[in-house]
Amino acid sequence: MIRYLRILCALALAAGAANMPAAAQAFPDGEAWSIAIHGGAGTIERENITPEKDAEIRAALSKALDAGFRILRDGGSSMDAITATIMILEDDPNFNAGKGAVFTWDKTNELDSSIMDGSDLSAGAAAGINGTKNPILLARAVKDNSPHVMLSGAGANQFSREQGLEQ
Repeated sequence: MIRYLRILCALALAAGAANMPAAAQAFPDGEAWSIAIHGGAGTIERENITPEKDAEIRAALSKALDAGFRILRDGGSSMDAITATIMILEDDPNFNAGKGAVFTWDKTNELDSSIMDGSDLSAGAAAGINGTKNPILLARAVKDNSPHVMLSGAGANQFSREQGLEQ
């Protein structure tokens, strides 16, 4: 029986890469999985993107998909695969996540992230954070290391530091 593992990175599409295909792979044992990503909320008109920028964005999306693919191919968990995939997007200024986040009205960044494990329905989320380099790591720490499902603002920032996450 083929088991399908679907992972969705709900990160906003910043550069019109909606036509970018998801990674899909079937393994010799008949298992199949897919990873679907997008890179940002908001609208950037395709005519405002140079061919060089488009190539840069597509290369970054491929890098993110490849990170998740390698983990799954090597027998890693879906949680590890999705975390690695999202971190690539958070570290790239082309995407509305982490480093590329849109500024608030007050010209600061307030980031949100969430993660859920479909196998046991455990979840973690962080909202309105402003110090954690990779918000997905904080969401995962909330899921794995706290009795909470969501932390926000100052409490989430404090928890992040207590967890030793890079600021």
